[in-house]
Amino acid sequence: MNIEAQRSLPRHRFVARLFNAEPHEVPALLLSFGFFFCILCGYYIQRPMRDETNVFFGRDFIAWAFTITFMVMLALVPLFGWLVSRVARRIIIPWVYAIVLGALGVFWILLLTAPNNYYVGMAFVVWVNVFILFVVSLFWSFMSEFWSTAQAKRLFGAISIGGSLGGLTGPILIQALVYRIAAAHLLLASAAFTALGLAFYFAMLRLADGGGGSKAHDAPEKGGVLDGAINVWRSPYLFRIGLWILLGTLFGQYFYMEQARIFGAAYSDRAQTLEIQARVENAAVTLTMLFELFVTARLIAFLGVGRTMALGPICLLVAFVALMWSPTVAVIATISVIMRSLDYGVTGPAMRVLWTVVEPADKYRAQNFNDTLVYRGGGVAGAWGVTTFMNMAHGVGLAAAPVITAVAAPVTIAWAWLALDLGKRFDAKTSQRPPR
Repeated sequence: MNIEAQRSLPRHRFVARLFNAEPHEVPALLLSFGFFFCILCGYYIQRPMRDETNVFFGRDFIAWAFTITFMVMLALVPLFGWLVSRVARRIIIPWVYAIVLGALGVFWILLLTAPNNYYVGMAFVVWVNVFILFVVSLFWSFMSEFWSTAQAKRLFGAISIGGSLGGLTGPILIQALVYRIAAAHLLLASAAFTALGLAFYFAMLRLADGGGGSKAHDAPEKGGVLDGAINVWRSPYLFRIGLWILLGTLFGQYFYMEQARIFGAAYSDRAQTLEIQARVENAAVTLTMLFELFVTARLIAFLGVGRTMALGPICLLVAFVALMWSPTVAVIATISVIMRSLDYGVTGPAMRVLWTVVEPADKYRAQNFNDTLVYRGGGVAGAWGVTTFMNMAHGVGLAAAPVITAVAAPVTIAWAWLALDLGKRFDAKTSQRPPR
């Protein structure tokens, strides 16, 4: 450790104690924290706008939006694999963020001039769906490479708090401005936070270069454009991670579409719907942050990665039963808040730890494949499955919720078993790797 780092230790000790970090880890931890804050603040400005658009246009619109999103992913993921195999990864992230900033400028103009246009709305929803998967997947790929496995267990929960604060700030901005400015102007704030996040990324690169951190991100990874998909298929470990993501997306899609249906029936004004969506986001992010600050790291240390992940399926089963008995705004909003806070604040960070023991190339290609095509593939299957089933049930006069709950119950139990199996495999891989 250099002299400057040693001098900085005393002023880092409070942060180190707060987040269970070593004093020399604090500068990089704070940069990671700020990086994730900016990413998710930019996204959580866009997310309520996307959800309000889905409510405005209805369930069939949502199904088509997820289908088009998946088709876009089919084109982009191979391109991303090609880039990772030929371009240094420290170059890829800035270029992706530059594209994001340009797209936000385009949608600012489109939504300002044609806010109720079906096709503009469809393009915007697809954009937000693609945006969040790529920028967050790139962020966690970089994090899983920057930090060691032991550090990830201690620090990923703290880093996630930065994202939660960003997720809290975005909806607060919406609530403060939704009745004062055109909704399209909110995208300018999203662009500003995205640009600031890129500045944090460059600061982390400088810290790694100057402090002896990992420089694996300097070189491209060799391999073909489909290596990520092939590795996921061939590796039992990566395949199970993909299956975990797929099941979570299928279940989540049902609750998302039910929320859109129930909110659409309860609210007719678009500004009011946007405000309600922002309030749900605030509640979910606040609970997420509490989990990350006081629960996640301790829970992973006490239960292990697998058992922590298994909490999600268990709570999901309770949510199915609750919505079956009372399909109201209050119930669906409560389910959304609890399940998303568990996902983002507890089971999600635990799942991200699984990636710290895979090969460097898979931290980008395989993780990106699971986070994009597998995730959105589950969204498409869930969206059309729910739409088709609901239409059939309505046509024959059946209540769909009890049947869906009966089908979901054994699947959620299998999902919990998958979490436990992944935890055992992770522990086995950890024991085989030399510490770093």
